This record gives sequence, structure tokens and C-alpha cells, in this order.
Amino acid sequence: MINKRLGSILRPRTVFVLAVLLGRCLLGAAQDVSLALLQPGEMQPAAFTPAPRATSVQPVALPETPIPHRFWDRENSILFATSAAFSAADFVVTRDNLRSGGQELNPVTRLFSGSTPGLAMNFAGETAGVLGVSYLLHKTGHHKMERMVSMLNIGSSAAAVTFDLAHR
Repeated sequence: MINKRLGSILRPRTVFVLAVLLGRCLLGAAQDVSLALLQPGEMQPAAFTPAPRATSVQPVALPETPIPHRFWDRENSILFATSAAFSAADFVVTRDNLRSGGQELNPVTRLFSGSTPGLAMNFAGETAGVLGVSYLLHKTGHHKMERMVSMLNIGSSAAAVTFDLAHR
């Protein structure tokens, strides 16, 4: 009984969500500013100093910036196809386990596990969510994180398939 509870708590998806939430909380707590540091007596206007005489400026060559990649490049296409394949495998193995009397350990997926179309909708939504988050990260310039989302989903789906196959 305790093993089942511990197994449902320590699923890779659950651990990932908890880590993200904890990280967000810690980042929010780090933004506090102590009002004791802002003492009005210490704030004085800066003294005016005349600007130095203008001199000629030499152009500086900037280092070359890497050209941003397209969203549907080869690597992302492979990652998305692999993510979709593992989600499909997770769907098939989960559906077979539920049909043979097994129980879904993921509390979110458990909501949709009453029917095959509901379960398929859950895994299709998961895949679409991975694509959406990756696209959002791509548009904001976080290209490494864009690829990490797919890799994390592949890892969690692979772990779920492995777990389900081991506990048939």
C-alpha cells in the first residue's frame, strides 16, 4: 500500500512539477527588498560635472552572434517525433494495464482514464503541450530550454512505459 502511494508521488512528471513549483517559489522569495536598506538621509542628488570634450570614436567589431535556428529544424522534428512516439507507447501500455485491472498512478491522467478516448485525449494534450511550451521558449530565445522540454517529456514517458511494463 505504501509502495503504491510512494510510487504515485515519485513519478517523474510529479517530481518535475514539484521542482518547477519549488524553484518558482524560491525565485519569488529572492526578489524581496529590505526597506531598511533604503535610508532617505543617504540619498543625495549627484553633483553636476561637465562632460569631457568629444573625441573621435573608433568602430568596434562585434563578435558574430549565432543565427537563431528555425523552430521546425531537424533536431526539433526528431525530438517532437520521439516525444509523440513515447506518449503513444505510454497510452497503449496504460490502456492495456487499465483493461487488465491495473490502476493509473498519475492523478491527472487518472481523471481521463475512464474511457479510451479520454485517455487518448490526455496523451494527445500532453504532446500538444510539449509543442506549445517549446514554441513559447523558442520565441523568447531560450533555445536550450526549448529542447529540454521535449527531452524531459521523452524521459518521463519512457520511465512510465518501463514502470508499466515491469508491473504487468
